[in-house]
Amino acid sequence: MFKNLVVYRVSAPDGSPWQADLAEIEAGLQKARFLPCASTQPVSLGWVPPRETDSPTAPLAESVGGQFVMRLMVEQRVLPSSVVKRHTQELARKIEQATGRKPGKRQSKELKEEAMLSLLPRAFTKQASAHVWLDPKAGLLMVDASSPKRAEDAATVLIQALPGLALRLVQTTLSPAVAMTAWLASGEAPAGFSVDRECELKSADEMKSVVRYARHPLDTDEVRAHVQAGGKQPTRLAMTWRGRVSFVLTDALQIKKLSVEDGVFDAGRSGRDDDGFDADAAIATGELRQLIPDLVAALDGELA
Repeated sequence: MFKNLVVYRVSAPDGSPWQADLAEIEAGLQKARFLPCASTQPVSLGWVPPRETDSPTAPLAESVGGQFVMRLMVEQRVLPSSVVKRHTQELARKIEQATGRKPGKRQSKELKEEAMLSLLPRAFTKQASAHVWLDPKAGLLMVDASSPKRAEDAATVLIQALPGLALRLVQTTLSPAVAMTAWLASGEAPAGFSVDRECELKSADEMKSVVRYARHPLDTDEVRAHVQAGGKQPTRLAMTWRGRVSFVLTDALQIKKLSVEDGVFDAGRSGRDDDGFDADAAIATGELRQLIPDLVAALDGELA
């Protein structure tokens, strides 16, 4: 269910705890239910049921083990830049033939917008969805997003749907880059964690040189030399938590390539529901809601 996590702290705008029950959240999401792109609409965002279903009455927010799970759908019309450029050039040629002069910079921009508007109704659409998980007790919101932009989109749409909600990215006292550098240099991971066999190192100088390791031991002199003498800092590091969840930590405190070990799911799927949603959601959130505070603690706690 969750492949990536961007973590937000939840509060009211004045910093006090934000409180809402499932019914209030459902009512807010219903006002922003997903609708497909209109003919000239480049992108559409809205909420769909968190479980795969064609039922029009399925809820947009579900509670599983006290955790609230939602899903944001994004549909986008795809216009290849080469097609837009060619159509814009055709419009510009017509103007040049009619007036005897080439369009200026401002007019060229307007022609590009005109070209995009005329092409949008014929453009293909693509859809992508992202699960959003609210832990009301911990006051945290997690977005399954592979990029900061997608996470920001989900956060913005949720804030619009739920008045009185404020979100800010979780930040830690110790930056992930500094912590990961120390873990690689010392060969010691924080308690409860182990370092796996994948990382990316990047230099801080103007060259921005990058070294990547995949399926490679990281407790070697070569890796330590890059970190200690080479002046490179980790931007990504693969880790495992308690032998139960593997992931890649980034220097922006994003969690990527999440994978709950098969044995964990197998042990929790007895008596599963028809589509597996409740069991999978309960297992995933149950593991991750323990991982996140451990990871924040390994980074010397959360900044207030």
